[in-house]
This record gives sequence, C-alpha cells and structure tokens, in this order.
Amino acid sequence: MKTEFRIGTRGSKLALYQSELVRAKLEKNFPLMCFTVTAIKTSGDMIRRSTVDPFATKRVYTKEIEEALVGREIDLAVHSAKDLAVELPGGLKLGAVLEREDSRDCLVAREGKKLSELPLGARIGTSSIRRRLQLLRINSELIVEDVRGNVDSRLRKVEEGQTDGIVLAYAGLQRLGLTSPVTEIFPEDKFYPAPCQGIIAVESREKDPETDELLSSLNHPPTAFRAASERAFLRRLEGGCQLPCGITTRFEEGGKKFRAAGVLFSLDGAQRVEDKMEFLPENPEAIGIRLAEALLEKGGDRIVSEMRRGFEK
Repeated sequence: MKTEFRIGTRGSKLALYQSELVRAKLEKNFPLMCFTVTAIKTSGDMIRRSTVDPFATKRVYTKEIEEALVGREIDLAVHSAKDLAVELPGGLKLGAVLEREDSRDCLVAREGKKLSELPLGARIGTSSIRRRLQLLRINSELIVEDVRGNVDSRLRKVEEGQTDGIVLAYAGLQRLGLTSPVTEIFPEDKFYPAPCQGIIAVESREKDPETDELLSSLNHPPTAFRAASERAFLRRLEGGCQLPCGITTRFEEGGKKFRAAGVLFSLDGAQRVEDKMEFLPENPEAIGIRLAEALLEKGGDRIVSEMRRGFEK
C-alpha cells in the first residue's frame, strides 16, 4: 500500500489554495499517509492573446498537469472543474469533486458601485466571452476590455483605476477570503455561470484502486451529478471552455427533481437561445445532452455552425 501521494496543480494562489484544501481533507481522512503539493506551470498561464477559439479543447490550463499525471510524476491533479476538457486524456478520469461552492459570477467595481450605477462608457474587464456578452446584454454602453492574470492582479487593476470594474467567479474570491471588494453578485437566472463553475475537481488515473479509495472519501455525490450533467451539456455543444454558453442546475423537493437551464450566444451577441427543463435525477449525462439538444433545436445549431465557419477561415 502506497503511503505517499503527490498532488499536482497550477501555481496560482487560488489553485494552490484549492490543492491545499484537498490535501488537508485527505490528511484528516488518512492520517498515516503523506500528501504533498507540487505546482506545475501550464500553457494557459502564459496566454496573452485576446482571441480564443470557443471550440478549442486543448486543455490550456490542464495539459502539463495531466501529462505529469499520465507520466506518474504526480498521483492526483486538482483543478477548477470548469477548466477541464470535456474529453479527458486516455488513462485519466474525474476521480472526485468536492461539494460545490457558489457558482455565480460577481462584480468588483470602483466606489462600491453596482452594474446599474456605473456611468455610460464604464470599462469592465473580463477574459470570458460568456461574461462579455452577458454584460453587454445588460448594458450595451459598457466598454468590455480583455483582462487576464490571477485574481490579485485583476483586483489591483480596479484599485489602481486601470478599469472601472471586473467580473469574476464568486467562489474563487470566497476561497481566498477576498469577498469584501465585491459590489454585486449576479443571480444565476440573469447571468448564467459557466459549466461546473465553483467546483473543485480531482483528476486521477484509471485502474488505480488505491487512489480510488482515497478519493471516495472526498467525493460529493450531488455535486458529481451536477458536474456530469453540465459537462455533458458542453460536450453536446462541442464547445471548449470559451464557448459562450452557460448553465444552471439544482436539485429540488429534497432531491426528487432536478432542474436545468441553459443559454447559448452567438459571438456578436445578436443571437441567443435559452431553455429550461425539469427532470427526474436519474441520468446526469442524458440531462445535459437533452438540454443542449433543446438549444440546438431552437437555433443553436445555426449559431454553432456560423461560429465554426468564422474560426475555420
């Protein structure tokens, strides 16, 4: 029986926090074992360009970590679940997900202002196409700028007046204890989150029963169900992590019903298809696929085709 396990992750403050959280839980559950965290630089950490193919599934934030996992340089990999490609590399699997935190997006703006209180032409930073299109749908007078970097550097841009506000995942700020600058949290039915936003995922190797035993103590089944449905939704749309789509899922009536709602935008924001459905909580992948197909049937297939043609030129 192995007694030492190596955890791989990105080197950002948020990624390291998430990995330390996983490590602490494993140490509590298995006090006789040793768990260490190793930071690995990914190609996504070096992206500086503003144009990202919404269909790209090149694992920009996970590739090098997954290669280390396949190569047995590490034993576990901790990710923000929304960064995972919908098709994992051969030999790897989603071993566990922690209980989901808040999935919503939030605004950090100067002078404590909400989105509706910002002046005409206010500059809002985000690197997400999904967030940009939803911001402009709320207020077409905004100037949405491409802002990259870690959480601290993005918050600093607001503090220094380089931008009037930024939009971030609220869960990340919660984990880092940085919610005090938040000026508004967007409701999910008005501002759709990305698939799997707010979920910490642990990736592992297939056919590794020792690791499976460890991860079974971490896995949160309701979150795993939601993650599977949301990943199936994105997979059916054939999108990468920058596809301008969003989804919300939740259990109701004590887990007897499962509700899901999704949206898909064209890149210019002129077209938008949306649907919501209620299911029995039986097959998460089937739920995600059915919701995606509903969007495709309502015009999403045309949006996806036009988007693909634009990026194939």
